[in-house]
Amino acid sequence: MIYFVDIDNTICKTVGNDYPNAVPVQENINKINNLFDKGNIIVYWTSRGRSSGKDLHFFTIGQLCRWGCRFNSVWMNKPSFDVLIDDKAINIDKL
Repeated sequence: MIYFVDIDNTICKTVGNDYPNAVPVQENINKINNLFDKGNIIVYWTSRGRSSGKDLHFFTIGQLCRWGCRFNSVWMNKPSFDVLIDDKAINIDKL
């Protein structure tokens, strides 16, 4: 299966756009790493830098690596929104 996983406030706690001080949530990282270890494709999908216009791609990859995240790719083109309605969406708490 292919999983698209949000970063901020899903696998880490982030206040606003303070990405350098985001705090990893190891329990949630472990859940995603378990999916990866079972052969699933993990794509971290984030809107980091979208509103500021900053390129945070390499910063984000480095942060994920420091946190021990296993993944296949990181996409930075996620649109900013308040609510996602999707028939295939699941909250990290349900994994």
